[in-house]
Amino acid sequence: MRVSRFFISTLKEAPADAEVVSHKLMVRAGLIRRLAGGIYSWLPLGLRVVRKVEAVIREEMDRAGAVEVFLPAVQPAELWQESARWDKYGPELLRLKDRHQRDFVIGPTHEEVITDVARREIRSYRQLPVHFYQIQTKFRDEIRPRFGVMRGREFTMKDGYSFHAGHADLEREYRNMFETYTRIFSRLGLGFRAVAADTGAIGGTGSHEFHVLADSGEDAIAYCPGSDYAANVELAEALAPAAPRAAPRETMRKVPTPGKTRCEDVAELLGLPLTQTVKSIAVMHDDAFALLLLRGDHTLNEIKAQKLPGLDPFRFATDAEVERHLGCRPGSIGPVGIGRAIRVVADRSVAAMSDFVCGANEEGFHLTGVNFGRDLPEPGLVADIRNVVPGDPSPDGKGRLEIARGIEVGHIFQLRTKYSEAMKATYLDENGRQQPFEMGCYGIGVTRIVGAAIEQNHDERGIIWPEPMAPFRVALVPVGYHRSPAVREAADRLHDALEAAGVEVLLDDRDERPGVMFADMELIGIPHRVVVGERGLKDGNIEYQGRRDASAIPVRLAEAADFLRTKLWQGS
Repeated sequence: MRVSRFFISTLKEAPADAEVVSHKLMVRAGLIRRLAGGIYSWLPLGLRVVRKVEAVIREEMDRAGAVEVFLPAVQPAELWQESARWDKYGPELLRLKDRHQRDFVIGPTHEEVITDVARREIRSYRQLPVHFYQIQTKFRDEIRPRFGVMRGREFTMKDGYSFHAGHADLEREYRNMFETYTRIFSRLGLGFRAVAADTGAIGGTGSHEFHVLADSGEDAIAYCPGSDYAANVELAEALAPAAPRAAPRETMRKVPTPGKTRCEDVAELLGLPLTQTVKSIAVMHDDAFALLLLRGDHTLNEIKAQKLPGLDPFRFATDAEVERHLGCRPGSIGPVGIGRAIRVVADRSVAAMSDFVCGANEEGFHLTGVNFGRDLPEPGLVADIRNVVPGDPSPDGKGRLEIARGIEVGHIFQLRTKYSEAMKATYLDENGRQQPFEMGCYGIGVTRIVGAAIEQNHDERGIIWPEPMAPFRVALVPVGYHRSPAVREAADRLHDALEAAGVEVLLDDRDERPGVMFADMELIGIPHRVVVGERGLKDGNIEYQGRRDASAIPVRLAEAADFLRTKLWQGS
């Protein structure tokens, strides 16, 4: 491909609204252009990358036994009302009316539509299992779209849905998809980790997320370097301390802590470690007031806490509600002397503490030397309600946890019968009885992968594409193409030889300064660059430089095509 027959539109500066590296570089390299908030046009270079990602996904999904469909983006409200998500999904669901005033949505996902297909088309267990997938545009009306294509409103997604006659077969397909996703992300050249995850709004039981590891990732991942354990921090279990609670050694005392409301400030004032303090978080479940107790250096995991009996759902108490139940403002609240009408839920680490510091329920004062069973009752419930931290023991018992940042690019769920029961999607089993389908759901953010790959692979000069995703494999930069017949002839001959060999090569035949062409090719991130210039040709050489290489090396022009084919084979 020659630039004169293609389209390249690079920018020297990123737009002011670009917050993350991928957004800045995608705009500067001419991959995308903003149309509206969270909505982007994909230009030719960007679309080539997207098509590369789609091709790998299709090959692996087909190999895994899934069959491709294409479902409507506009979906009737009746389906969403059947599944009860019309009201539950929230404002992210873009709703509209047609000319007849009938309600529709722009699909953010397709569980309802595919379940409707299955209940119409599949009658018998003999037709199962079946796995449908599609690659299609979705729309979610994010309240604050940001990070370019990483959290846009319109995006391309691969979503797949499997239907089974039993849970055992669903589990088999779930493992099949876990292995398939692992192959997809490996083939795309991404550093990633599969983590156990919460099912969230989609529902179901088993769930794994696939994260591209990047410092800019929104999600925190807990993993054990000494094993295969990995989980989203929202789900990772924080084990109870191995050592039993120590016997009390101190007498409870009320001490002045003027102006100190944070555990960090109280610990500093009293000259105690932060790990000796307990923070009390006031919450409401319906009209019931409760306290959640955490060690001072830990943070509440709301997803874990929401799953506890009697707290599903909860919200944080207002200042007025705290004053009404405890007689003081937040900042000095604690579990001592509050009466049994107020429920107390203690994190496992707090339940193992003795002689701890907590609020005195009096502004400007805290209690030291506090102990369960002596100064206050044992907690009504002890549970894991905190986020894990680096150094916590791994739940599999094989080492200590570390925390990494990740960008979610894939998610697989065991939906079980959540949608089939709600929508009365059934089949006849071998005994002639109607049974709801067991269902699985499997998603990959196609356009999000593009942004995630850049977050993981870039430098100060621009994008560094993993080879399988690069829009072109080789950038051919002829210096003096429009002035030197020798340069033009050598560049054209090498271009034609590479194209004939099936190599995706981009010949920069613009009448531009060398510095502009070099900067553009580095910004775009093509993995291999060849420079053809008069000086080198006098010695029969061209210059080769890999995108990650510090400097160029001379290569004999006569051997250039073979040299590049070897390099490309090594990079594949």
